[in-house]
Amino acid sequence: MASRVRALLVLPVLALAGCGFSAVNSCPSGLQRTHIAQLFFGRNVGGVEGVSDAEWAEFVDEEVTPRFPDGFSVTDAQGQWRGADGAVVRERSKVLTLVLTAKGDEAEALDAIRVAYKTRFHQEAVLRVETGACVGF
Repeated sequence: MASRVRALLVLPVLALAGCGFSAVNSCPSGLQRTHIAQLFFGRNVGGVEGVSDAEWAEFVDEEVTPRFPDGFSVTDAQGQWRGADGAVVRERSKVLTLVLTAKGDEAEALDAIRVAYKTRFHQEAVLRVETGACVGF
């Protein structure tokens, strides 16, 4: 009985979530539907900040700009991460935001940036998030 009640409570929530998503599929006049990608980069290496502002700028120049020459935004953030060892780390971070165009190999470029950062700065992970959006320039 309890599982049927839970199922009945979940179904309307799923139905509403579906309605909200489909409403986002249409864009106001002058805007077009696309995706926004965000990559989250922690700056700690071995428990201390190991990625300086100069190293970050060099990474952007060498890895991001060649793959996304039309532009992007970088935001400073304060992040928290639980590593594979279970330790919680709070660290300064960078968030790279890109408007995707569906041209070329953007997914591969995003993954190449993630791999390059993890390799260069000995990171466990670089978070990638993609969301739908309506954009206009």
